[in-house]
Amino acid sequence: MNTYTEIPVTQIEQVRIGQVENPQAGTGCTVFVCPEGMRAGVDVRGGGPASRETQLLNPLMSAQVIHAITLGGGSAFGLGAATGVMNYLEAHRIGLEVGVTRVPLVAQSDIFDLTVGDPHVRPDEGMGYLAARMAMESPNYRDGNYGAGCGATVGKICGMETCMKSGIGSFALQSGQLKIGAVVVVNALGDVYDWKNGRQIAGLLTEDRKALRSTEEYMKGSLKVVENRFTGNTTLAVVMTNAYFSKSQLCKIAGLAHDGYARSIRPVHTSADGDSIYAVSVGDVQADQDVIGILAAEVISEAITRAVSSAEGAYGYPALRDL
Repeated sequence: MNTYTEIPVTQIEQVRIGQVENPQAGTGCTVFVCPEGMRAGVDVRGGGPASRETQLLNPLMSAQVIHAITLGGGSAFGLGAATGVMNYLEAHRIGLEVGVTRVPLVAQSDIFDLTVGDPHVRPDEGMGYLAARMAMESPNYRDGNYGAGCGATVGKICGMETCMKSGIGSFALQSGQLKIGAVVVVNALGDVYDWKNGRQIAGLLTEDRKALRSTEEYMKGSLKVVENRFTGNTTLAVVMTNAYFSKSQLCKIAGLAHDGYARSIRPVHTSADGDSIYAVSVGDVQADQDVIGILAAEVISEAITRAVSSAEGAYGYPALRDL
């Protein structure tokens, strides 16, 4: 029997993680850089994604590796952060060689955090450049109200008045040479549950904001058609492993990893969410694709719990530790 031991997600050494946030504006970005290139797949299941270059990860596309993934706030406005990441990587000769320069391949997905702090301040080229520099020169990943998790919230079916503060969280495991971990930004329409015992730990607050109630039960209370539920929600994740997989296999692993979302967030994958998972391979350890998919779902679920438990109340929204 394999024995799995918890390790910091930063011990998956081939991936360097840098974070920058603007606490006053309630937004930020988290950048994952692999200078040698990482094989990557993606599975997008939410109905309202804000993304850039995710089509590169389609197995039919010619690119076999990418060099960075950016998770950010600012919704579609924040997608310019990837330009800053590209500028930093190009200046350091990281990217696809095209003769006259190197072109860094950078995918990005964003959450909607415009209703949290200042709606006119979003991750931009400068923030992306700084986050890439932090990743390469002084990796600074940590859970909580940092990076792309700075403005994350959950439980927003009744508006921002009864939602809770969330954040970014991580969890990783090692068994022998194998390492697998996940970083998740939890910005869901729905509620968050502890996947180990099924207990609700965050989400929709009661009107007096002193206790939790069920988003699913609230939604089931009316069958009225909602024409625009507003896509202001998205949970984003990057699953990393040093096992060797192709791009098509990683797309399947990303799909299996969504089981972790389903265990921990209810409802999930709605038309008002942009839920996406990236899966990346940065090593040559041999492992079974389906086993890694099962482990990916587990580390995703635990990272979601860590994102909620490490968050601090901010912008008038309470966190788990405040209830």
